[in-house]
Amino acid sequence: MTNNQENNKSPEEQEKPEQSNPNEASYSIEKETPSSEQPANQSSEQNKEMDQTFNQETNANGGDSPKTTQQTPSTAKEESNVVAQDSETTPPVSSTESNEDEAKKKAAAAAKAKAAAKAKAAAKAKAAAKTKSTKAEEAEEEPPSYNQPLLNKYVEVIEEHLGEDVIEEAYINRLSKHVPTLVTTPDAYFRVAQFLKYNEQLGFDFLSDYHGTDFETHFELYAHLYSFLNHQSIALKVKLDHEHPSIESLAQLWEGANWPECEAYDLLGIEFRNHPSLHRIFLGEEWRGYPLRKDYQPHDEEV
Repeated sequence: MTNNQENNKSPEEQEKPEQSNPNEASYSIEKETPSSEQPANQSSEQNKEMDQTFNQETNANGGDSPKTTQQTPSTAKEESNVVAQDSETTPPVSSTESNEDEAKKKAAAAAKAKAAAKAKAAAKAKAAAKTKSTKAEEAEEEPPSYNQPLLNKYVEVIEEHLGEDVIEEAYINRLSKHVPTLVTTPDAYFRVAQFLKYNEQLGFDFLSDYHGTDFETHFELYAHLYSFLNHQSIALKVKLDHEHPSIESLAQLWEGANWPECEAYDLLGIEFRNHPSLHRIFLGEEWRGYPLRKDYQPHDEEV
């Protein structure tokens, strides 16, 4: 019969849903309520625990919110971009720049050392000049030599007999035992030597030393004479032309001048007029040049 009743229903009635019993619905809702309230209670308890934890951290930080150490992906990305920009703006220090810096430091140190050396040299030169001036002042203040009276006597006697123009210079050589020294003209050289030997007041009859020297601008002959009569010494000097050195021979007065003049001729090229036998005594006659001259150029460098 039930089937017949369903079949006897119109199509519209069959399509309508069946209405449930209100009592049954309320019963189902009330039945399901305890199951839905249980998760809510659990979530509220979790929220309370989180609030308590938050309050504890806040109190521990002095009222401030707790600091988070974990960075979000966006924050880490921004910081990496900032680091990349800094690396792009700051140029890297190359090895060339470091080498240039070292070179500049070395140059500065060298310049400083050079300036210090220059200052030291200037101070040394100043001290030397001061010492030299002091010595010059002391020399000016030095008392006259003990042989000064003898020099004055020689000059006075020579000028009285031979004239005032025969002596170019007269001085005391303090570096050579204060020996009185006379510098004559080349023309008066032989006459002054002859007068020193044969004058009764002087009597320099012994030639103890005789040699020549090249001073580049001129040659110089030095004769050291001694008087056995008066036990006194005197030095006789003459300056000769460097291009054509020639002078009268003293071998006519002192035989001891023979070989010294040959030596001066051999090694310096000085010619002595009226020498008895002027020749080379060390080098052969075929030798070219004079070895003791400052401008000497050896012909055979192997010799």
